[in-house]
Amino acid sequence: MRKHVGLFSQYAIGALFGWGLIISGMSNPQKILGFLDLAGNWDPSLMFVMLGAVIVGLGGFYIASKRTEAFFGGALHIPTRRDITKPLIIGSLIFGAGWGIAGFCPGPALVALGAGHLKALVFVLAMLAGMEFCERFFTAHINKPSI
Repeated sequence: MRKHVGLFSQYAIGALFGWGLIISGMSNPQKILGFLDLAGNWDPSLMFVMLGAVIVGLGGFYIASKRTEAFFGGALHIPTRRDITKPLIIGSLIFGAGWGIAGFCPGPALVALGAGHLKALVFVLAMLAGMEFCERFFTAHINKPSI
């Protein structure tokens, strides 16, 4: 029974997250590109979305830091590394460039794909290809311990 409650809660939270992305405009590439266009016709409205996400996220991380297991059982997987590495910087730059070019990041792209947007399909296929490429050619080298 606990497993079913956990699965239902994951579905409900995912649906709530998706609705939040749609209502806020995060699944609309034009809205994102308008936010990132600082030198042109800048649309600052997404700052409120990001501020809200940071506040909710801080609350969630605070609650999770006080727990030893997830609400419906199982281990919590909270990142513990705090170092800034070269792969982190390079990956962040690539992520930001992709976001700025396409107007999608992964979560909103999946929501837009579910809504039937063709551009989101192209983005998701390219994202999956990039993930597979990185896994095959870089991840093994990045995670290799230095001697």
